[in-house]
Amino acid sequence: MKATIERSTLLRCLSHVQSVVERRNTIPILSNVLIEAAADGSLRIMATDLDLQVIESLGAVSVDAPGAITVSAHLLFDIARKLPEGSQVSLDAADNRMVVKAGRSRFQLPTLPRDDFPVIAEGDLPTSFEIPAATLAQMIDRTRFAISTEETRYYLNGIFFHVADEELKAAATDGHRLARFTIKRPDGAEGMPDVIVPRKCVAELRKLLEEALDTNVLIDLSASKIRFTLGGENGVVLTSKLIDGTFPDYSRVIPTGNDKLLRVDPRSFFEGVDRVATIATEKTRAVKMALEPDRVTLSVTSPDNGTAAEEVPAEYSSEGFEIGFNANYLKDILGQIEGDTVEIHLADAGAPTLIRQDEKSPALYVLMPMRV
Repeated sequence: MKATIERSTLLRCLSHVQSVVERRNTIPILSNVLIEAAADGSLRIMATDLDLQVIESLGAVSVDAPGAITVSAHLLFDIARKLPEGSQVSLDAADNRMVVKAGRSRFQLPTLPRDDFPVIAEGDLPTSFEIPAATLAQMIDRTRFAISTEETRYYLNGIFFHVADEELKAAATDGHRLARFTIKRPDGAEGMPDVIVPRKCVAELRKLLEEALDTNVLIDLSASKIRFTLGGENGVVLTSKLIDGTFPDYSRVIPTGNDKLLRVDPRSFFEGVDRVATIATEKTRAVKMALEPDRVTLSVTSPDNGTAAEEVPAEYSSEGFEIGFNANYLKDILGQIEGDTVEIHLADAGAPTLIRQDEKSPALYVLMPMRV
């Protein structure tokens, strides 16, 4: 195989694919990327960790000898990063070595044969639909902070996508908080299986979406695999296995009868929570909210660091009471609200609290209180 490629093109592509490759691998070939050069002057670069696979197609300056070879992903990425801007990179593979040349630099890297490189068998992906990249990015941004990191509850280690009531819903929860984002069901999504997209796939997909926000993403899926195609012909294809588990029926925890409504400015509320939480110890992280007509008093008491309190003006007309929340969880949710007001629907100190911008908002959050 012999091909020449612009450094900037190679670097951009390697930055997408190398992050899929795990730094420590027991199987040597999984540390490599597969580079395929075709006679028509196109290149395909592919990486996998056996659960997630990314393939990017790009145009080469020239392909002198078509072929395919695998080479260390992180090494090639580091070399491309350090080569001079505007240079052309020549990749020449023969005799278990790849020679990388650019300007006056020359590297010889060990290679492994392409036949050993594993490919995820996609099988049949019966459900297929398109969704604007900006919408998909928003679905991820508004929910992924609530993905659980507890490995034992593996079925919560991703975003749950499902269709219900003519809508496509994305939900994530870690048992303490729940985030859900709803859009109109795209054409072709009817009858799709409920799927849990793993956290690593979500992170890689979000990075790729950043460069394609004005395009559409084609999503093909079955009950066990999902494929995202970004940027059409010369684009990126991300294929992932899905989490094999059952996501809990989260609709049961979304409260419907919370009769106490608190309205505040999310930014000033966020800053108030952040300030008083400064003295909270790692263990507690709890902030107490005392609600009274037209104001909320935020307070934290720490046995080691003393106390803090702050009053925040608010719209509230129900009876006064006190409730506690994990400060970080509360800030995570408040940070998702874009408008000038946020609605916090409360019932009592022990019941789940519903948080949203307003009733028309596609995003909805549920937060469990803490004892304080």
